[in-house]
Amino acid sequence: MPNYLLAIDQGTTSSRAIVFSAQGLPVASAQQEFKQYFPQDGWVEHDGEELWLSTLKVCREALQNGGLSAGDIAAIGITNQRETTLVWDAQSGMPIHPAIVWQDRRTADYCAELKAAGHEAAVAAKTGLLIDPYFSATKLRWILQQVPGARERAERGELRFGTVDSFLLWRLTGGQSHKTDATNASRTLLFNIHSQQWDDELLALFDIPRSLLPEVLDCAADFGHTTPELLGASIPVLGMAGDQQAALIGQACFSPGMVKSTYGTGCFMIQNTGATPVTSQHRLLTTVGYRLKGQVSYAVEGSIFVAGAAVQWLRDGIKLISHARDSEAMAEQTGDACGVYLVPAFTGLGAPYWDPKARGAIFGLTRDTGIKEIVTAGLQSVCYQTCDLLEAMRQDGAAAPSALRVDGGMVENNWVMQFLADILGVPVERPEVTETTALGVAYLAGLQVGWYASLEEVASHWHLQRRFTPRMAGEHRSKLYAGWLDAVKRVRSEG
Repeated sequence: MPNYLLAIDQGTTSSRAIVFSAQGLPVASAQQEFKQYFPQDGWVEHDGEELWLSTLKVCREALQNGGLSAGDIAAIGITNQRETTLVWDAQSGMPIHPAIVWQDRRTADYCAELKAAGHEAAVAAKTGLLIDPYFSATKLRWILQQVPGARERAERGELRFGTVDSFLLWRLTGGQSHKTDATNASRTLLFNIHSQQWDDELLALFDIPRSLLPEVLDCAADFGHTTPELLGASIPVLGMAGDQQAALIGQACFSPGMVKSTYGTGCFMIQNTGATPVTSQHRLLTTVGYRLKGQVSYAVEGSIFVAGAAVQWLRDGIKLISHARDSEAMAEQTGDACGVYLVPAFTGLGAPYWDPKARGAIFGLTRDTGIKEIVTAGLQSVCYQTCDLLEAMRQDGAAAPSALRVDGGMVENNWVMQFLADILGVPVERPEVTETTALGVAYLAGLQVGWYASLEEVASHWHLQRRFTPRMAGEHRSKLYAGWLDAVKRVRSEG
């Protein structure tokens, strides 16, 4: 009798597989990092084959680590880095170009042209998104233009496009299933979030043949079955959601007003707005939070491109630390008022600035500044950027949340979590299971299997591990945050 759910979490820097029990507890996992490629300034790529092989490897290892076989798994859920764009051959499944990652900025000039031509308002009205290199449509157009013969092949129906979820599903099902879910579709700039369909006018604007696109399903649905030889038996794939939406579900943010923030490579804050899409006046994104049984719950989202990636840069780029965990002790020694600000605009600034041409900088250096201060400033930058997002949500009229639920690799750092609560002036809640992205799609698969009768039943499995309460004086908070806003102002391309 299958008693477990397998969640595939294909992220920006690693692929993971986690096996969960019906109670939502992790029982086995495996993870593998893979290479990021930076062929030019502002370009970021992955090898599609590596995404697939690392995913397959961690699925097999997670089963092995748990002493389980494919027969013990009731269903698979897939969650993924979202806007990353792949185009592959419809026969062989081989990508025709490296995957262009969500962080990639190569289409910035084309986006600027579209905005100058006055398209942004119409695109935003349909998609809830801004015209920005972040989203899939301009990346897809770039591949069709740059790879010899790609456009002709696309028009003949010989190619397929997908975000990473669709590509993995295609491979898992031996090319039988070309599908995605409403959350991933809503991040492409090609999907109308009101009609819940691919939009002909958007396809015409970006010059995308419809034959490339996957079928869009609910987040809990029958996406297909794995071919038996991959994992040892055929397993249904029954849950799918982009990583941030999956974390919203894993954090049980099912009531309008609830907010979660995920700290992985980037940082993403999402607030559930319920059945009504809310339009932000401060350049936050309106997006699909989840779609179940045809009913959409919308959300507003702020995206920060660099969070954990700042710590990764401190470790691998400039080698100030040997391990990410070293940063906590350094920050404790330094304290919050180190006077240094690191603005990690390595690939531009995300919400609420949306400035693809901004670049990173460190301010406030003195003769006394050492490694500890720069590392602390790197950690603080993540919290300041979160403050930017919460501030934008407040200005859009959202009620201040009673608490912020957090997840992702960085939330293990107690110093960062306390500073986050302090700079936001809002309690921060860390759950027992911090792998909420993977947990979210496990829940979706469990809903489809019939293990959970309702979202309320899913929510009953959420447990608090630790609550961080703000302790910082208001005056000190304002002073620190003003210093951050000044630093950001200095790196903006528009001044």
